[in-house]
Amino acid sequence: MVTYSKKVDRRSRTAMTDFLRNHYRYNTMNSWNQSTSYAHNMKIDRLGLGSEIVNKLFDLIQTNEFYWRLDDLKREFGEAHNHQWQVGFNGRSGGYLVLYQGEITPSGYKSYCSACGQKNYKSVKESGSVCGKCGKAERKDFPQTHMSINSFPGRSTDQYEDFEDWDMYSLRERVDLVCEFDALADAIAAEAVYMAENFEVEEETYHVPHIRKVLVEAIA
Repeated sequence: MVTYSKKVDRRSRTAMTDFLRNHYRYNTMNSWNQSTSYAHNMKIDRLGLGSEIVNKLFDLIQTNEFYWRLDDLKREFGEAHNHQWQVGFNGRSGGYLVLYQGEITPSGYKSYCSACGQKNYKSVKESGSVCGKCGKAERKDFPQTHMSINSFPGRSTDQYEDFEDWDMYSLRERVDLVCEFDALADAIAAEAVYMAENFEVEEETYHVPHIRKVLVEAIA
């Protein structure tokens, strides 16, 4: 299997700048946007895996559960960086892991409905406990300030940097960040292989209820 992590000599300015300059990059949005960031090509056929695992992965990517497990890894990365740095998949088939800039800010929501999840910009004290969406008296105030996580897919990261003016401390910080991103790519690939080796994909038939109007005889 392909390994994305590399050892970088943090004592050497040359080693660090070469690592950052030569790191694989990809678009943060579309090619026309001309903004790129640190990235990895993680298409299934580029992971250096055997045909059996490759075929299994093509089945796994059709399930929601596959992405839920990978989302946990991506969320942990964002939380570790206070969401100022986040990761996401980009590309026509979503095969490129990209490092994004982001932020976490107060959303302005003060309350929510515990029955349907509807959020409200007013507190229960201000507007009562009845939900305007579902009509149930289940609105509650958030116990803490509700935060909103935002990403900036249009921003590039170090796209035109030559790093000549960066001090050693700043260089090490950036190398540490990108190395953590590389380690995340390894963890995602390892998790995908683990699922391919330990889970099977089965088809399930389910029925979705629909409401329709029918004509019935009136009772006199």
